[in-house]
Amino acid sequence: MALQSKKTAKTPVQPEMTDYGVRHVAIIMDGNGRWAKKRGWPRLAGHRKGAEQIKKIVREAPDLGIRYMTIYAFSTENWKRSLIEVLGLMKMFRFMIRREADALSAEGVHLRFIGDRSRLDPALRETMDTIEARTKTNTRLTLAVAINYGGRDELRRAAAQLALDCAEGRIAAEDIDDDALAARLDTVGMPDPDLVIRTSGETRISNFLSWQAAYAEYEFTETLWPDFTVQELTDILARFSSRERRFGGVKT
Repeated sequence: MALQSKKTAKTPVQPEMTDYGVRHVAIIMDGNGRWAKKRGWPRLAGHRKGAEQIKKIVREAPDLGIRYMTIYAFSTENWKRSLIEVLGLMKMFRFMIRREADALSAEGVHLRFIGDRSRLDPALRETMDTIEARTKTNTRLTLAVAINYGGRDELRRAAAQLALDCAEGRIAAEDIDDDALAARLDTVGMPDPDLVIRTSGETRISNFLSWQAAYAEYEFTETLWPDFTVQELTDILARFSSRERRFGGVKT
């Protein structure tokens, strides 16, 4: 009688990281309000659903070769929205940042915030400062959250700092170059975005990373942000990998 061989348990094969050549992805997460309205829900319900999508995208981003991600959470123009929505968003930001900090840190995420913090609630600013300090040594992914951010406002603040540094002798006017300005932007230490994605079908950049995204590739999708999936991100990255980036030059 032939002996039957025993089956041995197989070790699950971990998916390999796929690198599409995108180091830094920036996302304009548009469509939360419309997503909620389609369902007869308040706009804040859409923002909460959108926040859940952020977690899914951030969790998978490093396995797609992404090392930096910047998300547009609240612009300098968003203060024009209703008081209920603005207050609700600020409360949600503080709650989500606190709730997700440990999980993000455990996954190697360095969380940082860009934008003018002077108009934000002191409690929110304190939370942001604390979490930035707690996660600053993480290296798997740097996630920059833009809150009260506007590209023109950032450039104005950087120019004002350059003017002050020049007036006080820390830099000579003739030494002001691209690097000097970039060193005074909110994104100092981060590479410029390779790819900017905007959801919801709008085809404008809405004052987002005006300086940094000068040579970025752009993708505009009809998908509302709460419906944006890791698979759609992967498809966009695959299209990006087939593009030829010349940065104003000519490849022979």
